[in-house]
Amino acid sequence: MTFVFSGDELTAEDLQGFIDLHQAKVPRYLALKKQYESKPPILDMEVKEAWKPDNRLVVNFGRKLIETFNGYFLGIPVKISHDNETINEVIQDYWNHNDMDDTLSELGKLTDLYGVAYLYQYQNENSHTRVIYNSPLDMFMIYDDTIEENPLFAVRYHYNKDNQLEGTLITENKYVSFTEAKDKLVFTDESPHYYPTLPVIEFVSNEEQQSLIEPVETLINAFNKTLSFKMNDADYFADAYLAVLGAELDQEGAYKIRDNRIINIFGTDDASKIVVEFLNKPDGDTSQEHLLDRLEDLIYQISMIANINDETFGTSSGVALEFKLQPMKNLAASKERKFVRSLNRMFRNFFGLPTNVPNSTRNDWADIQYRFTRNIPRNVQDEAETASKLEGIVSKESQLSILSIVDNPAKEIERMDKESLPTNLTDAELSTRFGR
Repeated sequence: MTFVFSGDELTAEDLQGFIDLHQAKVPRYLALKKQYESKPPILDMEVKEAWKPDNRLVVNFGRKLIETFNGYFLGIPVKISHDNETINEVIQDYWNHNDMDDTLSELGKLTDLYGVAYLYQYQNENSHTRVIYNSPLDMFMIYDDTIEENPLFAVRYHYNKDNQLEGTLITENKYVSFTEAKDKLVFTDESPHYYPTLPVIEFVSNEEQQSLIEPVETLINAFNKTLSFKMNDADYFADAYLAVLGAELDQEGAYKIRDNRIINIFGTDDASKIVVEFLNKPDGDTSQEHLLDRLEDLIYQISMIANINDETFGTSSGVALEFKLQPMKNLAASKERKFVRSLNRMFRNFFGLPTNVPNSTRNDWADIQYRFTRNIPRNVQDEAETASKLEGIVSKESQLSILSIVDNPAKEIERMDKESLPTNLTDAELSTRFGR
């Protein structure tokens, strides 16, 4: 749900209403967080009687799906570049000083978990632009009511030690502190910021802001429940009841039928009719195994995340592997477009400060290039065979682009040409040949 404001000025009463709406969403976020932290609903079920098996087994599919997809999407750090060498050095310095590889990885994980996450820009004590990631548990954004849904405000809040609400309202040009006084919010201090847009950037995986867990949450819960029941059955068979039929046991021999698992039914003096055997309920192992297999397949199928532990995954041919990864590639492609849009907003703010780049280049953020590389095992032998078969059919650069071990085909061609040249050429002759 997107928070939309259509008024002229946001009042403290308006802000309280939006915080109440956000608080209504927090329990859902916490439920997803518990799935990720191996605390699913099965652990909160009512405890059974002490004499009944009550196993609570948890298979953390939520964490597996998120870590697998985030490793696939951002396991290899994003490469950024700019054609202007001076600007390129500036953005690389900004990227490195903010540990953006780690920050972006955490943002990727948060968006997979909650469907949305935030990047907070600020100036440190040395007037350097810094960023930090933030979950949606204590932060949200408010948008205008136009078709573009432009961000108007960001809100970050918490409850202090006196259980009073306090936080910061961030607008397009200032920070406004607020606190709770006499059961209502009041605005307190204000301070300006000098970013051209809101210094809080929203990151999402999809337009619906849906978690990676949500489409398969019921399947995960059903898997945990079925596996726990299966373990309960194992305990049952290990402690089966002994039935003694036709002969009466004395009180000492059967003083606790429930604890000793003995059933005694008597009423005959004919020893040939006495039955002593263990009671077993119908065996549902086969149906349980089929259900577990079906649930596991559906979890990976509906989440569109490849099951890399599948026995056939590592032995698949190149084409078969591409088909197995195609749904996950589609998810990653969609998420990449969302992330590029958010990164552009981040750099727009960075370029908007003259302390970072000159005013004459404040719009050059639009020319930044991002390279996302999917983190998958590569069969270099197959790639080499494919590349060799393209000899004379496509350009040398296209041929080399097939090889995952070649980062820059154009540079590789230049190195190959240098290796084929006589070793006695001067620097001037080399510069002439390579246009430098």
